[in-house]
Amino acid sequence: MMRAGIVAVRTSPVGDWLFDLYWAMYQKPGRSPKVSRARYMESRYRHIMASQNTQLTELGWKSFFSAQLSDEEMAGCLPVRVTAVHRGKIAVTRDGIESLIEARIPGADAEEDRPAVGDWLLLDRESLEPVRLLQRASLFKRLAAGGRQKLQVIAANVDTLFIVASCNQDFNVARLERYLVLAREVDVAPVLVLTKMDLTDRPESFIEKARALGPDLVVETVNARDAASVARLAKWCGIGQTVALLGSSGVGKSTLVNTLRGSDCLATQAVREEDGKGRHTTTVRQMHRLEQGGWLLDTPGMRELQLSEAATGLAEVFDDIVELALTCQFTNCAHEGEPGCQIQAALKQGTLDLARLDRWRKLALEDATNSATRATRRDRADAAESRGRAPSNTSGKRPRR
Repeated sequence: MMRAGIVAVRTSPVGDWLFDLYWAMYQKPGRSPKVSRARYMESRYRHIMASQNTQLTELGWKSFFSAQLSDEEMAGCLPVRVTAVHRGKIAVTRDGIESLIEARIPGADAEEDRPAVGDWLLLDRESLEPVRLLQRASLFKRLAAGGRQKLQVIAANVDTLFIVASCNQDFNVARLERYLVLAREVDVAPVLVLTKMDLTDRPESFIEKARALGPDLVVETVNARDAASVARLAKWCGIGQTVALLGSSGVGKSTLVNTLRGSDCLATQAVREEDGKGRHTTTVRQMHRLEQGGWLLDTPGMRELQLSEAATGLAEVFDDIVELALTCQFTNCAHEGEPGCQIQAALKQGTLDLARLDRWRKLALEDATNSATRATRRDRADAAESRGRAPSNTSGKRPRR
């Protein structure tokens, strides 16, 4: 490991010159060259590692990731963070390395094993080729729009999720509940950010609706164009912190990113006056460096965020309904009119809103359906792999004997 550390320093003429200078200054008369060189290398290696760890920490590196590295990987690999995902390419960065590389990782065939924005990736120190992804602290994923049920990874290793909603006709409780389920499922703290407060004469009604989504939900109101207003979000954007941005088109995400960064690097577009909806401005999932030292991940507006395998998130967002269901007289109660149904009792007493119950039912059914479909596909793939052949032959041709 010490040898690898010294090699890493001597990757430039400046590194060679510094190495020779330090080595000359370290030698003293009467000291054994062999001993002094070994001591110097050990001391220098510790200094290099401390410096590299500081640089990685600024990118979001934590003990959770360093604990995954073997001694061989520490000596032969470089950790880099995926900062953008393009078609077939990913942008990676660490101190001294910023490049666009192929997204293909050896052995990573499943969609969930492919790089997402925010991932930590090991590169070979010599060739700079991808070696493997590190285990994620969190992963946002969804089923792609349409009927193919294809999984898409959205963002990895996020500390805080900014759920952005505008105070206009586009404010949608059902959509916000979907985002909250997604955040709770992967155990990332959500913060609901209400934008365009300056464009409404009844901001209190939007705040009240937002806070009704959960007793412990943090709600912040900002004018996305005003730096002083956006400064309320600074405590989640410190050095090494990663926040993700999620919200429908036209809610002001790009404007918010520009203000947090202190620049106008992202284009913004106006929304339609009749319904408050906007067009997609962000087209690439990418991370942006913030003035506070953290990182912000911006994702394209979601057209169709379907749930899959999100039972934990559903139970947390709709904990009041789940607790009632657990006290029903029958364990298989459908909550329609069975004797001893506590959900129906709560509806009659006015302690449970029917609209909220309907939203829970819709999301729960969607999650159950999609989860079952994915489980069936996994079982088929596992069975095909165990037989030593491809999952299916869809070409219409008979296999060659």
